[in-house]
Amino acid sequence: MLPQKKPQYELLGVQNPEKEQFIKFIQFDHLDIKGIIFLISPLGTCILLQILGFSYLIQFISTVLHISIITIIFATCILDQILRHDDGTKEMKKIAISIEEGAEGFFKAQYGTIVNLSLIFALLIFLVYWQKGTGELEKDEIPVGGLVIGLLEGGSFLFGAFCSGFAGFAGMWVSIKANSRVASAARSCYNTAIQLAFRGGYFAAVINIALAIFGISVLFLIIYFYCYLTITDTQKLNEQIDKIPLLLIGYGFGASFVAMFAQLGGGIYTKAADVGADLIGKIENDIPEDDPRNPAVIADLVGDNVGDCAGQSADLFESITAEILSAMILGATLTHEANLHINYKVTFMLFPLVVHCLDIISSTIGMYFVRTQPGIPTKYIEDPLCIMKKGYRIAMIIGFFGFFFICHHCLNPLQHKDAWLYFGMCGLIGIAVSYLFIEVTQYYTDYHYEPVKRIAQASKTGHATNIIAGLSVGMESTGIPILIISVGVLGAYYLGEQSGIKNHQGELIGGLFGTAIATMGMFCTGVYILSMAAFGPIVDNAGGIVEMSGCDEQVRQITDRLDAVGNVTKANAKGYSVGSASLASFLLFRAFIDEVNFLSPTKKILDIDITQPEIFISGLIGACTVFVFSSWAMRAVGNAAQDVIKEVRRQFRENEGILQGTAQPNYKQCVEIVTKAGLREMIKPGLLSVLTPLVLGITLRAINVVRMQELLPAKAICAFLMFSTCTGILQALFLNNAGGAWDNSKKYIETGELGGKGSDAHKAAVTGDTVGDPCKDTAGPSIHILIKLYSTITIVMVPLFVD
Repeated sequence: MLPQKKPQYELLGVQNPEKEQFIKFIQFDHLDIKGIIFLISPLGTCILLQILGFSYLIQFISTVLHISIITIIFATCILDQILRHDDGTKEMKKIAISIEEGAEGFFKAQYGTIVNLSLIFALLIFLVYWQKGTGELEKDEIPVGGLVIGLLEGGSFLFGAFCSGFAGFAGMWVSIKANSRVASAARSCYNTAIQLAFRGGYFAAVINIALAIFGISVLFLIIYFYCYLTITDTQKLNEQIDKIPLLLIGYGFGASFVAMFAQLGGGIYTKAADVGADLIGKIENDIPEDDPRNPAVIADLVGDNVGDCAGQSADLFESITAEILSAMILGATLTHEANLHINYKVTFMLFPLVVHCLDIISSTIGMYFVRTQPGIPTKYIEDPLCIMKKGYRIAMIIGFFGFFFICHHCLNPLQHKDAWLYFGMCGLIGIAVSYLFIEVTQYYTDYHYEPVKRIAQASKTGHATNIIAGLSVGMESTGIPILIISVGVLGAYYLGEQSGIKNHQGELIGGLFGTAIATMGMFCTGVYILSMAAFGPIVDNAGGIVEMSGCDEQVRQITDRLDAVGNVTKANAKGYSVGSASLASFLLFRAFIDEVNFLSPTKKILDIDITQPEIFISGLIGACTVFVFSSWAMRAVGNAAQDVIKEVRRQFRENEGILQGTAQPNYKQCVEIVTKAGLREMIKPGLLSVLTPLVLGITLRAINVVRMQELLPAKAICAFLMFSTCTGILQALFLNNAGGAWDNSKKYIETGELGGKGSDAHKAAVTGDTVGDPCKDTAGPSIHILIKLYSTITIVMVPLFVD
């Protein structure tokens, strides 16, 4: 039994919790404005639901849902503050409108294709579950048959796809609205410029988190109320609620599906334009970056929004969704096996949602500490990264204490009084892992440190030595992060076991949930880190607008300083995303096994023998697909960049006045080229990622007709997931860090070092930068989506792999 607590309704001054008396109490003529505000607050809502007799689960998840809605409202207030600022001169507005038109045009065309593909896969999911049925769901007499679960999984897939698409649109829209305002603010106040850029990033990030919480909470409530209406036995209902998270995985698959195509299409667009603009502008014609004479410059600026904003926002949304769902599944499995009280089932299962509410609070407070001296600096421009790190430290401190607080209130079963402390330490490991990942990524990609300077020095001797040095840095950069992940996973697993939670056989089972807690610890300041990531493309666009509108050199110096740091924050966020993807994929792998065991009528997966040829070969195929996927993504950028280069050369050749500054380039032609290329080239690698595990599983089902080994297809898919995850983590780290280091070695030279802009070293660094562009902004970010997409699609399609 749970300890008796003081009734919460006493906080409202109600001594008798009878519904009739409470209804009389809340009549508006008995309440002042403070009472009304309290009733509609998350705490007031929770107390109201308790008094009206709703279950603890409904109180809990309704409160979380309430917080997500309030967060969305607060985010719109932040957006309104951004939009109230001046959007610049007439020339700035003209450039911003061109960027907006190009970005929105590509977004509409891209998401039209994604919608069509999503509808096809939703139908496929429905048919698979409708025909297969639901295994133990029917056996345990839960009223969710094949038709209902097919509708549920297909519908949740579409809902997840919609939310992921909306997150991408929100990230892109705020960027195209904030860029001209940041550029305008840079003329008069450095503090305003950095705050506008960061708050634009905050809006994109917090909308991601709030939408993830909102979507999962709504789906959970829908499924719960369906069961509540069809199961009359309350005890039976309480026994089965831990199966609900398994029914939500379609939401995660929908988010991953959209994120994959959004990141691929946007990444191909942005890097094709960027590579074409840099090679033609800086190397062939010695014109500066973002020079208005370059016909590809608008396409390059548009690419920052559709790739680094829309694609990245969809990517981050699916990362958060995958982490929440995998942790919910593990929490539900733990409480089921340990036979914990229904209230602890609720708190363990919904704990990830509470962590992200903490994330919103801590990061929002940290946002208000991003500030510096007002006005234009005359002697020294304070490092923007140091300014943002002040707020990050505040958010981390709040997240640290808040995490232990919610562990004490949510993960504190009576039978295991110290469990919350051990789980809190697991979260501390996650916080440390996220911090170390950011520091290591900064070391390998920031030009203040030796690895990037080493690449810059190599540029003095030519293009080839620059490439060799960059490859070396990228490969080396995989070592320390893998050690951090290894220590983090082992430490969290061992601490989780120390919680003392056991199953019916007396075995310690808290280890895996400990790793889930560590993953959530990484996200307790996630909004802040993702705000820093979205800061990058906003200031990049602002710098382009300043250059094209002919602002003073002093203004360009400010935006250049912001842009250089923006490259670092984007690289940091990519490292953070790889780290969180590593832990989330580990959890999703366990969730896949739980789903197989859940749906398998007799046999369970207890171990996997990789010496069995079918299983070993499946693992090899999983590792191979990561390289093939990377190849196709990078080839797509190369093909599109060639088309851009040919078009720019044609314009320069046919109209000499463009380079002389007396004629206007045809910007729209380059925008059209990269738009068509992005839409065309994203299909092939995207379908590879979606179809490979399905084709492999179906093939192994056919082979198993002869082999007759129980769960052989499911075990082979396990090997596929393990090998592809390990390979994908290494490949993503290598590509992200190598690309970031190449980029900032060019930025280092552009500060005046080693000959500065236009020197031979600078041209070699530009070559390295263009090689690194598809690595860090197309293939690299897409890979950590790939490994989570593999996990979510295999979990959703488990009926194909289980006899």
